[in-house]
Amino acid sequence: MNSQTREDLIARYAAGYQAVIDALEGISEGELDARPGAEDWTPREIVHHLADSETTSAIRLRRLLAEEAPVIPGYDEREFARVLHYDRPIESSLEVLQAVRRSNTTLLERLSGAEWQRAGTHSESGPYAVEDWLQIYARHAHDHADQIRRARGSARAAKL
Repeated sequence: MNSQTREDLIARYAAGYQAVIDALEGISEGELDARPGAEDWTPREIVHHLADSETTSAIRLRRLLAEEAPVIPGYDEREFARVLHYDRPIESSLEVLQAVRRSNTTLLERLSGAEWQRAGTHSESGPYAVEDWLQIYARHAHDHADQIRRARGSARAAKL
């Protein structure tokens, strides 16, 4: 990956929080708890997932940078949603998402060429480098912002 691609991905990563905020703008309580399908998450659950994922990702990034060939464990997202009270208010999870994204962005902007090459092994997907981390998390919040918009759309369509 060249430096321009990295810069573009860092900018996309940094913009992820705002993408989620934009997707939530003006959301009603009904839309916040809209479940488009039996296996789909509500916008409220998505926000809590993003906070949990973001904190997990911050540790993953730091382990990749600070440890030699770390094993990066996966986690059960559905179990987190089940036991971590994803029915609670979303404000604190949005604050976590914003703060961790901001912290990670300032770290990413300072990485050397050698640091970008650091890698370990993800317990579920195999080889896992800092650049892989960036590619995944640069799109993660945007993908979930789209999911929030779809859930809101399904809630509006159900009212018709």
